Amino acid sequence: MKVCVIGLGYIGLPTACLIAGAGHEVIGVDINTNIINMLATGKLPFKEKGLDELFNKVKENMRFKTQPEEADVFLIAVPTPLDKDAKIADLSYVKKACQSIKNHVKEHTLVVVESTVPPGTCELIISPLLDNKPLIAHCPERAIPGNTLYEMIHNDRVIGADSPESAEQTKNMYSSFVKGKIYLTDLRTAEIVKLMENTYRDINIALANEFAQIAEEAKVNVWEAIKLANKHPRVEILQPGPGVGGHCLAVDPWFLIERFPGSKIINLAREINDFMPRHVLKLVKELDVYPSNKITVLGVAYKKNVDDTRETPALKFIKLAEKEGYKVKIHDPLVKEFEYELVSLNEAIENSSCLILITDHDVFKEIKPKEVSKLMAAYNMVDSRDFFNHNEWVEAGFRVKVLGNGKI
Repeated sequence: MKVCVIGLGYIGLPTACLIAGAGHEVIGVDINTNIINMLATGKLPFKEKGLDELFNKVKENMRFKTQPEEADVFLIAVPTPLDKDAKIADLSYVKKACQSIKNHVKEHTLVVVESTVPPGTCELIISPLLDNKPLIAHCPERAIPGNTLYEMIHNDRVIGADSPESAEQTKNMYSSFVKGKIYLTDLRTAEIVKLMENTYRDINIALANEFAQIAEEAKVNVWEAIKLANKHPRVEILQPGPGVGGHCLAVDPWFLIERFPGSKIINLAREINDFMPRHVLKLVKELDVYPSNKITVLGVAYKKNVDDTRETPALKFIKLAEKEGYKVKIHDPLVKEFEYELVSLNEAIENSSCLILITDHDVFKEIKPKEVSKLMAAYNMVDSRDFFNHNEWVEAGFRVKVLGNGKI
């Protein structure tokens, strides 16, 4: 088949490479000319485990353009960000993608939507935009940055379709590279399944974050308590932290709240998780940071060992800290672009009165408390991930606060 993939980001590009690797002809389309130029010259716009190797193997089966062309299948993998003012899905990229392929789709052309959308979007928005001509399917991605290719291949997939014909064609395409099981259903069920998966995790993390705040008051170590609670065969509490980030967990629950405003638990979980950067700042203030108001943020990626900063809780923490009068320096050796300036570790800690670990990159294990203390104005540290060896920091003279640990 000839497959035209619209959107070459964290999901679209790996998907396009896997489709090409399965022997299909692939046209990769993105409105960002920088991305197209990079790919056309054999360079990748972001890092992902195994993607370099796969891209080099399949790029001969791929072409890259800023505009789509006629194809057997159009796969839409564009962003669906959150309109933060209205707390609703911003479907502008999806609509633009539909407009760009409108003149290329025929009666039996297959259009597959991978973008995460509110329930009813494929039926009420996408199909009418395409004059109700093509076959429509929704196959939401199930992948995590840092392990995207493996999960795209091995995870089970859910396909929602508007007809048996579109379901069969979509299954045939994904079966060419997916080793997990493929389950068929209707469009709206597939749309809501994706939102349910991410909302489940958001609520579980919110519960862990509430436990963390309770543990601080109760003088208990929540990290130890969660490990012990998870010994129960039917309990699996996730880890607390400074907030929830990434394009999925911090965004998708709002798509359900948008359509179903009576979703009380979902709304409350979002409120709890969005509050966590403020709670981390509270821990900093409890240390009574002195003699300078300079503090150091370690890590701004939304999760460990990736360069992805989408919806990172670090951004809210930094903005809140600045409003409180703190001068914030930021170090993240994995992230290349961020809203604030990123500096070297030494520059970030020089004359700092407090280190705040937001993202638990493995590379931060190499930080030696006795070494960094030589550059700091005061010895304070807040660990929002229970990441460091705290005894080592205490022995080096640091006052330490750990999110969820009321024993320290």
